[in-house]
Amino acid sequence: MKHIVCTLLFLSIFYKSDAQKLAVSTDSIRRADSIPELGYAVITADAIKDLNVLGFHKSTLKNDDTKALPDDYFHLGSNTKAITAFIAGYLVERKKINWGTKFFTLFPDWQAAANPAYVNITLADLLSHRARIKPFTSGAEFQSAPKSTGTKSEQRKIFAKYLLTNEPLPLNKEPYNYSNAGYSIAALMLEEASGKTWEDLVEEVLGKGLKLRYKFGWPNRTDDNQPSGHWMEENVLTPLPSTTSYNLNLIEPAGDISMPLADYAKLIQMNLAGLKGQNNFLKAGTYNYMHYGLEKYAMGWLNVNTPEKHISEHAGSAGTFYCYTLINKDKNIAYIVTANSATENALKGVFKVLEVMIKSSE
Repeated sequence: MKHIVCTLLFLSIFYKSDAQKLAVSTDSIRRADSIPELGYAVITADAIKDLNVLGFHKSTLKNDDTKALPDDYFHLGSNTKAITAFIAGYLVERKKINWGTKFFTLFPDWQAAANPAYVNITLADLLSHRARIKPFTSGAEFQSAPKSTGTKSEQRKIFAKYLLTNEPLPLNKEPYNYSNAGYSIAALMLEEASGKTWEDLVEEVLGKGLKLRYKFGWPNRTDDNQPSGHWMEENVLTPLPSTTSYNLNLIEPAGDISMPLADYAKLIQMNLAGLKGQNNFLKAGTYNYMHYGLEKYAMGWLNVNTPEKHISEHAGSAGTFYCYTLINKDKNIAYIVTANSATENALKGVFKVLEVMIKSSE
């Protein structure tokens, strides 16, 4: 018994020391690459092995009141796509919709005015960027979109009609053509199939179903004590105030959820456990399809899927935060790195941290 206790004590000290080393290395990178606040997590199917947040909410104010806290929210950017796909999987399992459901099966009255190129697009096509919808990855593209009022759902409906009457992307040899706007149309399908708005579905799944915390939009939009996003203004790293007129309402299902790192880590852990064959909130087969159902990009996840390697990943940024997620099914491990800056230096720092995490964990 004494031997077992000593062994456990040694392991505890060993892992604590390992975590401390990772924290020191990560904070050094954070400072060197001018990242105000950075978070990271190392996850297996059975445990959150390490999770930490370091730094400050704002680059311009560094004191105890702005120090990084475990409950800080980070903007997930395009990692939101995997959440929308997760909700789709939830509805598919409940037989509200199928991956192969065609858009115009749900909206037959729209077909006459739509571009014929879109006649057969499905939910899976939209979630995997195979519907040839224009990307809407830059601010300039939104200048041509119709201005609308009403609820977010109503605005996205007008946006979807606009998209479907326009020309598609030209045919090409790429396996997929990335599109934020495609996710707005996919969300419309989920709304029609369920009778609920996308926002209500997020609450049903993340909030009530999984007991996870989340926000729509920037972390500091409704709470100045949350991290500010940062960008460069006149070559100076600058925090964006909560009043900044910058919203992603039209493409919210593609990239506008914020979560505390601990809650997002739990969601990623569920995905990893599902890929390892465990049924949880969704069935293992649903997770496998979402991550590996199609080559290169499946339902909200980029992938490498060969007999020797099974990896899924995604990065997300709307220009002021950055989040990168990597799931290695074969090694039963996942990594998350988040930052409240998306400058060139910040991205370098994020991937330096990822490299250190991988070296210390595998």
